[in-house]
Amino acid sequence: MGIYTFVCRSSGSEWSAKQTSGGPIEASASSTFDLERKLVQVALSRESGVVSSTFCFVTPSSGVLQVIVASGFVGGSGAAPAPASSVNGEAAAVAPKSKEKEEAKEESDEEMGGLFDSMWDE
Repeated sequence: MGIYTFVCRSSGSEWSAKQTSGGPIEASASSTFDLERKLVQVALSRESGVVSSTFCFVTPSSGVLQVIVASGFVGGSGAAPAPASSVNGEAAAVAPKSKEKEEAKEESDEEMGGLFDSMWDE
């Protein structure tokens, strides 16, 4: 199984990504969708298997992409479904959050610092 983690940043209309560890993989594209597709192909060129990828925005102009390549057969036949949880009923009884609480303050890249700054300073 291979796990590839990338720090992504937007500069104007171009998105670029750098691998956080394990190798010097870099890519750029005009959108996060195209960037994710490119990096999935790079991961598949290094190993074969079933792919799962996730892109999460950290700020409007930065994010993290993780590509997981799992080799071999995952799953089985005749598996019993998971039992229903009482949490599902409790979750339905909880009142929905107000819009004001849902809208979190967006942080700028300058406020985030750390990992995002150090990746491009090298």
